[in-house]
Amino acid sequence: MQQQAVGFASHDHDACVAGALRRAEESCAARRVQFTPVRRRVLEILLEAHAALGAYDLLARLRAEGLGSKPPVAYRALGFLIAQGFVHRIERLNAFVACAVPGAAHDPAFMICRGCGAVAEAALEAPLASTAARSGFAIEQTVIEAEGLCPGCREDAASC
Repeated sequence: MQQQAVGFASHDHDACVAGALRRAEESCAARRVQFTPVRRRVLEILLEAHAALGAYDLLARLRAEGLGSKPPVAYRALGFLIAQGFVHRIERLNAFVACAVPGAAHDPAFMICRGCGAVAEAALEAPLASTAARSGFAIEQTVIEAEGLCPGCREDAASC
């Protein structure tokens, strides 16, 4: 099953954010874990951005909204959201992005636009997992990140 990257394509952004938050709430209720206001707001900020944000960027937003001013507030929320599969860490940027396909078992691959900073996620098929399994290797984490230009930035570069 091939999937189009989520993040660069035009879509109803408000519906995207609302749907993802609803699925997160339902998932947390089903797992009987607390989806606190801070955790919800961190996820919402990441969903609204469609770009990778650093923990201190998130903390600045939380502080401005009166939801916390100490780094552990952001890091605890991020740790929870990562553990629940709602957020991914972008290693190259030391930043975080909302998962485009929460709840689906997948190996994410990220395309990072060096022009505007947008991040698109593609859920990969499992060729690496099947190759690893055949060789007896147990994959614990896969991080695939590609840097380039998104369609908008490519268009801007071509018009210069």
